[in-house]
Amino acid sequence: MTGESIMALGKMGGAAALGLSALGSALGVGAAGPAAIGVWKKCYAQNKTAPFMLLAFVGAPLSQTIYGMIVMNKILATAVTNPSHWVDLIGVGIFSGAAMGASAWMQGIAGAAATDALGETGKGAGNYLMALGIIETVAIFVLVFIGKAIA
Repeated sequence: MTGESIMALGKMGGAAALGLSALGSALGVGAAGPAAIGVWKKCYAQNKTAPFMLLAFVGAPLSQTIYGMIVMNKILATAVTNPSHWVDLIGVGIFSGAAMGASAWMQGIAGAAATDALGETGKGAGNYLMALGIIETVAIFVLVFIGKAIA
């Protein structure tokens, strides 16, 4: 295998990290978005003020894509300096991207529930955000600890 091929394989790990984390973000936003739209529709139908806070619940899963980009950049830098570690880089990209993506997806599902609960009661927004933050912590742990694995 040529040096360029080996480096390309290592860079594929970066694509996996970004792609899988973004996939999870899309699934998460796709879960929370329709719930927010449904709550807003109910509010408009009842001539009530639509809670703007629902956008935070819908948008929360997007941060995992940023984490995936950070991991991708680290993998790409490592692929250039240590292309012989291409197998490791693919593994890091797949597993970190999958973990961050799962965090985003589950955060979106929880965001959908938070949207419904806030729309129904008008209370508890801070508690719901804390629950989303705990789910986010999984992705943050992956981001922090995977940096140790690549270094």
